[in-house]
Order: sequence, then structure tokens, then C-alpha cells
Amino acid sequence: PKKPFLLLHHGESAAFDVIFKPTVAQRLEGRIRVLVGNVYSKKTQIELVGEGHKDEFTLDGLEEDRKERNAKSSLEKDIIDAVRMNHIQFGDCPVGKDCRRTFTITNHTCTKVMRFEWEADAPEADAPFQFSPKVGHLHPGCAKNITVTLKSDVPATFRRHLVKCKVAKINFELPQSEVQDWDNTMSIVTWKDTTRKDPGARWTKKEKVVKAAPEPAHTVVEESSHEAEVYLSAVVAYTEFRLDTVVVQLEAHPFQTRMATFTMHNTGKVALEYSWMKVEDSEEAVTKPYSHALMR
Repeated sequence: PKKPFLLLHHGESAAFDVIFKPTVAQRLEGRIRVLVGNVYSKKTQIELVGEGHKDEFTLDGLEEDRKERNAKSSLEKDIIDAVRMNHIQFGDCPVGKDCRRTFTITNHTCTKVMRFEWEADAPEADAPFQFSPKVGHLHPGCAKNITVTLKSDVPATFRRHLVKCKVAKINFELPQSEVQDWDNTMSIVTWKDTTRKDPGARWTKKEKVVKAAPEPAHTVVEESSHEAEVYLSAVVAYTEFRLDTVVVQLEAHPFQTRMATFTMHNTGKVALEYSWMKVEDSEEAVTKPYSHALMR
């Protein structure tokens, strides 16, 4: 009655959630033993390793890279580490289409402003990833969403592609309360008079002018710079499929229904999205499009 127990019949399985909520910034270890009947099983031991962090700057909403974990784990500190959540798995992406993922960056300090800047976001042949915003400020206790866009015009495979983010504390030249939030996606809209004038109007036409918002003047705090790392994985490929049947013949008398079946195979490396649409203008033709996705 004082310990959790479960009765498993032959062939049954059970899943458990293990929650780690650190109260200190240090490495913590533990072990769970399984009691089978009245005897603790020596073969079934679950090792627990966690690291409590008190970081001033964090990346939130990322994934764990399970494939990179060491299967032969040990509680020795030089062999196993707590798994950090610093991986983005795009999965399957069609060639030439945008694939997006979003995560959050947070400034956990109470008084310091931080500046972040991701590596060059111009598409390259080997790493066509773009971060938006690429550069920005984080005021104390604030967070900002970051969108990563992947677009490749050729098939490619990315396995744990490393991207770094430079982070540093900064001081504004103006009082912090007078400086608004900023990143490179922000703009300033103004209207200026033009020489054009509509017939019969008493005023000239105004033209909309959009300019990038300038970065507030600041200085970087000495010895405050560090780097955050994110790993990106994706498979970019063309969609491919095969149909075993080219012609489907249906013969039916009035008020009768006939059905035929054929098979479509996804022969590519990514998920295949497809839809059926009406191509003949007849009363017997399908009038509603039907779409679906065929996984590989």
C-alpha cells in the first residue's frame, strides 16, 4: 500500500512518466529498482540523471535528440550527461517548399538587457536555414519567439546541423525605461508628401515609406558574451509515387452503385500529399475534391 504497484498479465505493457523538477543548480542522480514479487530485480534498474540549471538566457520549446543518446549509459559523470533540449527536427520537407519551426528565447534576469544574434541567415548551398528575427534585444524577464525556416531547391539531408547564437549583456545609452523593444524584423512607417496631385483635390498625394527600425545605441558589457547552440535535422526530397492501375472501369445500371479499388504507393523518402479533383464535366463524375497524405 505504501509503494506503487501494477499487475501485468502475459503480453501486457505499462508506461510511466518520470518528472524532474530541480530546486538547485547542480547535477542530480538516482536509480529506480523494480520489485518483482518480494524480490528486487537486479536486471531491471532504471538510471536517472538530471541537471538543474539557473541560466540567465534559455532556449525553450526545443526537442531532445534521442538518436544521439548513448545506449550504454552509466552513472559515471564522464560517460552520461543529462540530455539537453537543443534539437529541432524538421522531419520530411518537400524540395522547394518552406518548412518552419518555432521556439522561444527568454531573458531570466531581473535587471539586465540581452542582445542575441544568430549566424548568417542567407541561404547557402549546404545550410539553407533562416532565423527570424536574426538579431534582437531581450529586456529583463521578457521572451521572444524565433522562427526557423528551411527551404532547399535540391534534395538534401541535414543531421544535427549546428547553428550558434551569440548572446551578450548590453547597456543602453538612454535610460532603459525609455528604450523600446527591438529586433531586425521591426520597421518604421512614415508618410511623405509627393508632387502628385489628384485632379480637383486640394492636397497632394502622400506616399507610404517603410524603413527598418534602427537598433538602439548600446554598449556590450565586458566578458558577458557567450554562445547558445541549436542542432537542426531534416530530410529534403522530391515526392514520388507509383500507381498499379491506370484505368478504372465502372459499369452500373441506373440507381446502382459500383466500387473499384486500386493502390497508390509512396516510393519516395518524404510524405506524399495528394488530392483527387474532377476533370470531366459530367453528372457521374466526382464533384468534390478529396485530399489526403500518404506517409512513407
